Amino acid sequence: MADSSPITVLVTGAAGRTGKLVYNKLKENPNQYVARGLVRTEESKQKIGGADDVFVGDIRDAESIVPAIQGIDTLIILTSAVPLIKPGFDPTKGGRPEFYFDDGAYPEQVDWIGQKNQIDAAKSAGVKHIVLVGSMGGTNPNHPLNSLGNGNILVWKRKAEQYLADSGIPYTIIRAGGLLDKDGGLRELLVGKDDELLQTNTKSIPRADVAEVCIQAVNIEEAKLKAFDLASKAEGEGAPTKDFKALFSQITSPF
Repeated sequence: MADSSPITVLVTGAAGRTGKLVYNKLKENPNQYVARGLVRTEESKQKIGGADDVFVGDIRDAESIVPAIQGIDTLIILTSAVPLIKPGFDPTKGGRPEFYFDDGAYPEQVDWIGQKNQIDAAKSAGVKHIVLVGSMGGTNPNHPLNSLGNGNILVWKRKAEQYLADSGIPYTIIRAGGLLDKDGGLRELLVGKDDELLQTNTKSIPRADVAEVCIQAVNIEEAKLKAFDLASKAEGEGAPTKDFKALFSQITSPF
């Protein structure tokens, strides 16, 4: 980084499983970053330490997120609608659980309107770079994830990605594979496009590695104006990725 003063980075969805990892990683490097988090409730704020740099706001309410975004350099979007399992499901009986979304928390409201609100607020505030974490599978409208709770989650995520790509703000769109709660830094990471990785047996990635890629994208020019799928080899296969500039340089696709 040419400029030695720390950059101010806001992580939204900071109480989520991946968002929390990104927020904590930023906090571990105070010489490089001034970290901020955005969460929806006071309870979530306390869950991640309750520091003054955690803002409470609802991404569906554009006004409420303006204070968090004012004065930041980079925005990392890690908000997502969460499908819930309908009560009464008994895994011992086999079959598949049914899913639903809470009222007002459908993917259309969270992944489309909520992300659009963040992008618009960032544009108004003069934010220099947005890193958006989405999901692989968006090229297939019939992807099984879209049927969960009739939410069409990947359709709305894709719409927000397109909106970001068209916004004029330098962006990095990371479409992560299946998220694993495993240690990061131990795997060879793979980038791809158009869901090609879904046709392979390497289509998942530890959340900690996604978090690391988010932070590396903040610093590395080669990550800007790019969209890519992200997965990993199994632990022990290949060499763990250390050179992120080289990783981002493999990507040529702007969407």
